[in-house]
Amino acid sequence: MFALRLRNIRPFNPLLLAHQISVPRPAVQGHFFSALTPCKRKDLVGFTPRVPFAIRYTSMSASSAQRPGMAENDDGGIEQIQLLDGSQDSYGGVIVEMKEHMDADVFAPLLRASISSWTQQGKTGVWIKLPIEYSHLVDIIVKEGFRYHHAEPNYLMLVRWLPETTDTIPVNASHRVGVGAFVLNGKGEMLVVQEHTGRFQGTGVWKHPTGVVNEGEDICQAVVREVKEETGVDTKFVEILCFRQSHKSFFTKSDLFFLCLLHPESSAIEKQNVEIEAARWMPIEEYAAQPFIVGNKQFSFMAKICLAKAHHGYPGFAALATTTGRGKRTYVYCNNPEIVENSGSSL
Repeated sequence: MFALRLRNIRPFNPLLLAHQISVPRPAVQGHFFSALTPCKRKDLVGFTPRVPFAIRYTSMSASSAQRPGMAENDDGGIEQIQLLDGSQDSYGGVIVEMKEHMDADVFAPLLRASISSWTQQGKTGVWIKLPIEYSHLVDIIVKEGFRYHHAEPNYLMLVRWLPETTDTIPVNASHRVGVGAFVLNGKGEMLVVQEHTGRFQGTGVWKHPTGVVNEGEDICQAVVREVKEETGVDTKFVEILCFRQSHKSFFTKSDLFFLCLLHPESSAIEKQNVEIEAARWMPIEEYAAQPFIVGNKQFSFMAKICLAKAHHGYPGFAALATTTGRGKRTYVYCNNPEIVENSGSSL
């Protein structure tokens, strides 16, 4: 049997040997191959050749991966190993965005070959953005050493650190940002609500309208939106009075909460029925005298800040519109931005 297997092989042609037999790699998909086991060309998928013929790596997208083979020969007889198409990030890593469907048996060898190539190139972190409709590939990616980084409603981001050094991939966003509205009218009254759901449901406590800042939304815009949604009152942002940080407030995430002063531009209340049980204008002193407010150190101190603003002109942080170095709009929150700008222009 040994002689029969060698009969059709030219023993001194390593290139031909590589194409007709498998490579001595122990196990793929549960099968063991020796260097003398005849096999078809497609059985070489996923193997790293140990015979001396040339290899060229080429990138491919999901749309071009319609067959289970990875290796091809060009006209010059050079072995071309197809890889996943990725873009380089600013830190020496690779970002792969899966945009089209790919079968699992096609994707697995491509991922393994790509990891090998990226490692040889000295890449650091590898990010794979996987749309929810391609979730059938998650198990394959995780088995190749990737971990979850974060998830959004329509995709999952997985990441792997390639070098044998300290992993410096930044963790997912650590904070949620919330806002509260101190809406003060000319009568010394503030806009307050009772919640239909949540922590204060059924307690009878009157509180500031509050909410969470959306992705891509500025604090000064988010607080105006929340007041409008919960009470129907139109307002204008004036300044941030204070902020607090707390930890493990939303699952394991920390929370930043900004209490903002708003000027009302309307007074009629049209409350939201889903979240809000009641809404009204209340004298600020009455709000601050509620037993819950008095007995809670955090709420009590914030109420004192509101009283100081109403009666003594407590200075807050106004929003100064500006731009980043790349031209994106942003805001700097500071005391008396007009004074800062005027003093800066005189330098």
